Amino acid sequence: MNTAVLVRSRRVELGLSQAELATRAGTGQAFISRVESGKAIPTIPVLQRLAAALECEITVSLTPYR
Repeated sequence: MNTAVLVRSRRVELGLSQAELATRAGTGQAFISRVESGKAIPTIPVLQRLAAALECEITVSLTPYR
């Protein structure tokens, strides 16, 4: 899944509005909207704040070339 889908799914699961998530993450509602639509890719520090606000952890995986 991509970041946009994961952020939106978790936000909805927690029953948060975009504005509430933005407040928790220290960003603006418009930015959350852009992330959820795939129009913005959060930096690592912002992704860390989003993960904390969404009460989850970040997991990264790499797949070797074939």
